[in-house]
Formats: sequence, C-alpha cells, structure tokens
Amino acid sequence: MPNSTPPRWKRWKTELTLAAAFAAATPVAALDLASRYQAEPHLSPLPRTDAERVRIEAVTAPATDFSAPEPFENLPAGAATVRARSDDEAFSQHSANLSFEQELEFKLGNGLFKKIWVFAPASTLGSDGLGPLYNARSCQRCHLKDGRGHVPEQPDYASTSMFLRVSIPGPVPSEMQVISDYIGTAPDPNYGQQLQDFSAPGIHSEYKLQVDYGEFEVPLNGGQTATLRRPLYTAANLGYGPLAEGAMLSPRVAPPMIGLGLLETIPAADILAHADEEDADGNGISGRANLVWSQEFNQIMLGRFGLKAGSPTVHEQSAGAFSGDIGISTPLFPAHAGECTNQQIKCQSAPHGGSDSRETEIDQPNMDLVTFYSRNLGVPARRNTDDPKVLRGKQVFYDSGCTSCHVPKYVTHRLQDRPEQSFQLVWPYSDLLLHDMGEGLADHRPEARATGREWRTAPLWGIGLTQQVSPRATFLHDGRARTLLEAILWHGGEAEAAKTRVVELSPRDRAALISFLESL
Repeated sequence: MPNSTPPRWKRWKTELTLAAAFAAATPVAALDLASRYQAEPHLSPLPRTDAERVRIEAVTAPATDFSAPEPFENLPAGAATVRARSDDEAFSQHSANLSFEQELEFKLGNGLFKKIWVFAPASTLGSDGLGPLYNARSCQRCHLKDGRGHVPEQPDYASTSMFLRVSIPGPVPSEMQVISDYIGTAPDPNYGQQLQDFSAPGIHSEYKLQVDYGEFEVPLNGGQTATLRRPLYTAANLGYGPLAEGAMLSPRVAPPMIGLGLLETIPAADILAHADEEDADGNGISGRANLVWSQEFNQIMLGRFGLKAGSPTVHEQSAGAFSGDIGISTPLFPAHAGECTNQQIKCQSAPHGGSDSRETEIDQPNMDLVTFYSRNLGVPARRNTDDPKVLRGKQVFYDSGCTSCHVPKYVTHRLQDRPEQSFQLVWPYSDLLLHDMGEGLADHRPEARATGREWRTAPLWGIGLTQQVSPRATFLHDGRARTLLEAILWHGGEAEAAKTRVVELSPRDRAALISFLESL
C-alpha cells in the first residue's frame, strides 16, 4: 500500500535523522552539515508560501479514486509536456513551454549532442579531440534518439551504448569523511573508472564487453510463466594487463534523457521527505539519499542523476559523460586524455584538441548549450489515461506497493531564471532515492553511499515509448529485461513483497498493470 505518512511530518523526521547521523561525527557542526542534504546551489528558488504548501500537499497526495484519471495526469511534465509522437522522435522534442529564443538554444545544443567527434589533429578544429580511449563518438550514439541504449550483440559485441564501470576499494576522501557510511573506492590503476572499448589508431582499446545469458522460468499465478535471462559479463581482450585485485565491475546501459531539468528542480526537501532509512513506518521500504561531492560547487550535494544517483546536477553529469564516454575535456573535467591512466603512456601522450585559444576540447559556452538541451528534452503526454484497463492497472500499481518507491508526483521549485521548469506539477514516478534491490540485481560495486545492492529508483515517465524510440532497447540498469514484466520480476530486496504481489495477480490484473505502465 502507498505510504500514508504526512509529508510534513516525514520532512521533520528526516531532518532530525540527518542531524543525529552527523552529530556522532561532528557534534558542533551537525545541523549545518545536515542542511547540506538540502543545499541547491544550482538553483535560485523562491520560498514557498504557507498557502502554496497547502496546495502542493493536496495536489501531490496519493490517488484514492481509480474510476477516472486524476486532474492533469495526462500532462506528466506540466506545461513542458510534449505531444506523444508515434515515431522514433518521441523523446527528441523540446519542452513545450520554451520561448522562441530558447528553441534556438535547444537546437544549438542538439547539434552538439549529435556532433561526431574526430581524432586530433584534424582540420575540423571545433570537433577534434576524440578519445584517445572512448565508448562512443557522440552523446547521441549512447542515448539513441535521446532514449535508452542497448546491450551488445554477438558476434562482435560492439557496445556503443553500454559499458562497464570499474573501481577498487579505497580510502574515503577527506571532504566526505563527515558521512559515516560513505564507502571509499578508487580507480583501477590500469583502467581508471570506466572501461572503453574503442581507441585512436596506434593505441590499444581497453577491452571488449562480452555478455552471455542463462535463462530460467518463473511461474506466475493463472498458469502463466515468464522467462528471465541472467547475464554474465566478461571484460575480454584486456589491453593493459589484468584488472587490479578486488576490482568491482558494474554494467551500465545509457538511460533516457527526457525530463532531466524537471528532476533537477524538484526540491531536495521533498525528495528527502520520502527517505526512511530505519523503516520507521514498518512498510519494508527504506529509501536513502545518495550524497556526493560536487566538482561544480565544491560541496556535498544530494545525488539525483545516474543509475546510483552519483551525480548532483545535469551539467556535472553531462561533463562527466564527455570525459568518460567520449574522451573530450571540459572546464569541469579538463584532462585532455579523458579516462587514460598514468599506466597508459601512449594514451597520455597522444595528440589532443586543446590549444592556446581553446583550453579544453569543448568550452563552457558550448557545455552550457548541451546542458540546456539535456534539461529540456520533453516528456511525452500520457496515452489512454481514461481507458478502464489502464485505470485498473493504476490501482494494481498502487495496491501492490509500487508507489512506495515509484512516487508519482511532485511540484518543482518556483524559479525566476528557469521559467520552463518553474512550479510545474510533474509525474516522474520515482523518489530518486537508493533502495536495496536484492541479490539478483546487485552489482557489488558501491558508489558514494550506495552499496553494491542499491540502485536509484528509475523514473518511469515515457517508459511505454521506450521500444518505439529504439526497438533494441531493453530495461533495468544492464538491459537484461526484454519486457516490462521481466523488469518487475527481477525486483527483490525492498521490492520483494511488491514483486510477489505481481506474481500472485490474476492474468487479467497483471495485463492491466502492464497496460498502465505502457501508458506512462
């Protein structure tokens, strides 16, 4: 059942919990440190009035009537919602409420997002600097049509939109030692933090990603069965010697790009209101905030982006992808060699695209355009919200406990400088918190506070159009689930009870649940 704890009480409880957690480490500064969970230096929000708080609590309350759609349910991104196209461009539209001038900015950002980078030196000075090690030559080649990536296929296993993250156990950085449960990691000394399977001429690539599957049957109520596939990942053809002892690998498929600016403007306090680390309400769900160090703002911030909520802002996530995925230096991550380690001598000494007039291979004005584009990819309108089967599926979604993690709706900050994201009722179906998803989905690789069994709740908006945008796209962090039902059946840990309820549903109700998800 959905959590019925009043949001205001949960916010108060969260603040006390955070203050108590910090008190043990630094008693004098406990309250100041706790407030960093809610620090939002990337935003300049106006304070909410008491009247607005009352309105927001009413409009974001869980649904109780499933006989008809809720008001504005067909507009998951509020005024930014775009029409639901029936082709593969469904995720590539700009937010509907952009001004004419902003549309031009969006189009310029789109050009940079699609730009094919080339090796240096090249005659196209604005596009050189690729690699020397890389996973893709453009942002678009990972986020296919701005949607999900896909797993590599035999025989060549060319991944492009999927890779392996890697790390080894390491010390906790000094700036993060105020967080008692922060998990220290370090890059692999030979391979860094991410394995790249492409390289410049004369330089070895790092590996080839190989994926093999073993299948097994899951019985469902009503005489039905589902076939799940369990993946086995191999870092084959390692180009720089063995991985370090204790190396931890995590497969990642590129997630969709829609709605990121709206996720960025949900008040941190509203996200934290759903955190319940000690499961005080006894519902078996204990969402936790990931806390990360922001390179952009030099402070601890709430993680929102990435499969383990390891990045705090759209800009920082985008800059990290340029460095790690394409090998392009940015003002935030200025290393021209990208992810090359000190052990990769040829990689470190390879030509790059920097110059006296161009300190990094992409400069800040162009990074701002990419960030604006990434913030304003529109969320498509819901379909069939008044269909009786979809409405029944919505009730099943609630009754099965799915909304305990996939929180349906929020109201974004009121912002003067970002009107396109300001004070919108949005329906991402995520709490943006970390949850233990069980051993079946564990990657055993921690990231900041996230353990090897924890993942950020994936937003569900647009999920019904995923395979329309990219027919090869599949689901979950590593693409193992070929269907939405398979994705549900992989849920474990905190979601085990909800998964079991879905298994026990009648075939009719299970089909209704899938119809609801397909309408998102």
